[in-house]
Amino acid sequence: MVARIQTVAFRGIEAVPVDVQVQVASGLPAFTIVGLPDKAVAESRERVRAALIASGLSLPPKRITINLAPADLPKEGSHYDLPIALGLMSAIGAVPSDAAAGYLVLGELALDGRISSVAGTLPAAIAANGRDMGIICPAATGAEAAWAASDMDIVAPANLLELVNHLSGNQILPRPAAMRQPDTQALPDLSEIRGQEVARRVLEIAAAGGHNLLMIGPPGAGKSMLAARLPSILPPLDPREMLDVSMIQSIAGEMAGGRISSRRPFRCPHHSASMAALVGGGLKVRPGEVSLAHNGVLFLDELPEFSPQVLDSLRQPLESGETVIARANARVTYPARFQLVAAMNPCKCGMAGTPGHTCRRGERCVTDYQARLSGPFLDRIDLRIDVPAVSAIDMMGDGKAESSARVAARVSAARKIQRQRFLEMGQTSLHTNAAASPDLIEKIATPDPESRALLVEAAERFSLSARAYHRVLKVARTLADLGGELQVRRPHIAEALSYRLASSLA
Repeated sequence: MVARIQTVAFRGIEAVPVDVQVQVASGLPAFTIVGLPDKAVAESRERVRAALIASGLSLPPKRITINLAPADLPKEGSHYDLPIALGLMSAIGAVPSDAAAGYLVLGELALDGRISSVAGTLPAAIAANGRDMGIICPAATGAEAAWAASDMDIVAPANLLELVNHLSGNQILPRPAAMRQPDTQALPDLSEIRGQEVARRVLEIAAAGGHNLLMIGPPGAGKSMLAARLPSILPPLDPREMLDVSMIQSIAGEMAGGRISSRRPFRCPHHSASMAALVGGGLKVRPGEVSLAHNGVLFLDELPEFSPQVLDSLRQPLESGETVIARANARVTYPARFQLVAAMNPCKCGMAGTPGHTCRRGERCVTDYQARLSGPFLDRIDLRIDVPAVSAIDMMGDGKAESSARVAARVSAARKIQRQRFLEMGQTSLHTNAAASPDLIEKIATPDPESRALLVEAAERFSLSARAYHRVLKVARTLADLGGELQVRRPHIAEALSYRLASSLA
């Protein structure tokens, strides 16, 4: 007799069905797992054996074979422990043979029989719901699985004994409830920023249209402070965006207590981050920072200190909104529609352009430092501004700057205009102007003749690429939306051009 339990393998955020087949047959005692298991799966036989013994069960002295089908699909991770154990219990009669029928099973076993949390419960639950199945998962991730569907059958035991009693009808485990992360922690507020009126204006534009932003200025000018306050003016995630973000966090094992949050991700990796850490990869092809920042913000401080190869690896996800990781035995795609915000000093010593400062290295200090950023990478940044040092008068002033709440209200209004426009055009997946295709932005941001003449003149004078031309149009469309205007006019084009051409990197 062969007992069969359903589980999944993960390919990106996709949960691929896996059939765990368990056979207990006569022969010399052995415990063999086949079907391209990795080291963690191969070691599961020792965890399963110890967990069964701790639960009062013992394996018969027979030949045990576990087949993970399809056999040509690599199996990675510790979540195969529970389906293997459940298949064994079904094969030896510890639970009814059909007890797990209609369930997808995943979980890691401790040596004392406890069921530990595993990554990927939410994508697995969504896949199970799509196949009209229930799910058996660890108690620690039950709340995470509950987000898949309100009427889905979910069994979330804390240990093997609870699972056996539930499947045998001796105990009924309650269905876990979906939980949200309380957004009680206050975010840094824009009212704390002194001076920097231009930077505050550009931050609002970036938030309203989802535009990429680069701030250039000397140390202590407030670049990092400004970036840290961007989340306080961004609108909360809508239900669909929350689900997309949470699926990536689940695969990465970063969903605390199975709770999801409506706040947009804000990721700020150190400049020593490798290419695999930033765009994803590694032995098990895990999501990188760009995917963990999906529908949110990726902040890169000290931008030129990142490896040039690492920065150039962002060019494809910045353009396509996804990252594709190709390996000899796998090709994995993760969503990566993020907003890039970066900060840098104008030169190695950080003081180029500061009144009264003379650098010993001269112009070479600036050119060598800025040469670490490639032209194609910079071409994908919509807004570039110089952030000068704040004067002592600004620091000692008593005036209170505008709060994040007031700015967030304008940003939300502009985003609602964009969302409604895209819905009317049948573009249900678009939310911001920055995500619009070149063809679409030409339709929604058609400038009047006077504005077009200015744009053509700037394109010829400054040799704007086709990408730069369309990105100027996107920013101009956002400026019009912030002003509540239907038509993109000359002031909008002029301001959009100023943010692209006026910085020290222009």
